[in-house]
Amino acid sequence: MKFTHRFAYYLVGLVIGCFFVGLVFSGKDTRCNYFPNARVLNDLRNKPFHYSDEASKVLAEKWIDTSDIKNTLQFGDIDFDKSNTEYKKGKLYVIEGKTLKNQKVLLKVINYPGKAVLESIEKKQAD
Repeated sequence: MKFTHRFAYYLVGLVIGCFFVGLVFSGKDTRCNYFPNARVLNDLRNKPFHYSDEASKVLAEKWIDTSDIKNTLQFGDIDFDKSNTEYKKGKLYVIEGKTLKNQKVLLKVINYPGKAVLESIEKKQAD
């Protein structure tokens, strides 16, 4: 068999394979969250998110807003030494992040089976 024929068969198989891979993964919200930090943050973002009274008071102070909270839930780092403990019939997670003005913050979020509640917001002192 000539090289051009083999190459043509290869291309036909490649196109068919790419078509099936595209068909399988299209329309799905596929994520590859292999690390614990990414899995927990993804779980917290996908649940209905509520604010406690204490967190609402801090948000009213205007040094932090909900976009900073969402940004921290997207790119923050979870302190697992202080997290994953039973707290008020849920699990407490301590998340370190930054506001858009580069102010370091510490969020305490309670992860319940059906919702996530932002328990408190604290300014973190510069190291």
